[in-house]
Amino acid sequence: MNLLLEISPVLLRGAYTTVLLTLVSGTCALLVGFAVGLARLARTRWLSIPLAIYIEVFRNTSSLVQIFYFFFVLPLIGIRLEAFTTGCLVLALNFGAYISEVVRSAILSIDRGQHDATIALNMPTSLSYRRIIIPQAIPVMLPAFGNYALELLKATSLVSLITITELTFSGAQLVQYYGHPTLIYMSIFVIYLLLALPLVALNKALERHSGGQWKPKVPTT
Repeated sequence: MNLLLEISPVLLRGAYTTVLLTLVSGTCALLVGFAVGLARLARTRWLSIPLAIYIEVFRNTSSLVQIFYFFFVLPLIGIRLEAFTTGCLVLALNFGAYISEVVRSAILSIDRGQHDATIALNMPTSLSYRRIIIPQAIPVMLPAFGNYALELLKATSLVSLITITELTFSGAQLVQYYGHPTLIYMSIFVIYLLLALPLVALNKALERHSGGQWKPKVPTT
């Protein structure tokens, strides 16, 4: 019990960094995912080919290697980023690549008649996507978004490579100092579980809220 009281502040600071990394990189990953997913739907070759290369590179290479290159190799060509910025950027680009495919496939799953209806109503493309297409696609995206949010939470441990003191790295330092790996890593296990449960609950609530409750907002003319 005394050991738990001693290590708790360190683990809580690490958990705070983990949560911050998850929130920042997760928000950026959503923005990247939607931007890239929608851009690829344009089917403009000069745009779609570079984006397809970005997606394949980040999906088919190790996140750990990506973090290493961004932090240790980019400075060799004059690009220097802080550790926290590097961690958020790499995680956002990595998960953004996966999310972009979720966004693209969800929008493509919408019945073609919906697209034709917006054309018949002479709606601008941006308005039709914002008010008709994307709201219908979001319920399709949510299960995958929930899974990726959990994966992102766990992937934050990779940034320990660049000495960011998140939860797992904090635990490793405590083990080196105090010993007692079983107790410390069990504490980390419990903290990760407690951090994940709100994400699971939020995603389920969003799925329930979006299921069958949305109606297209078609402007009257």
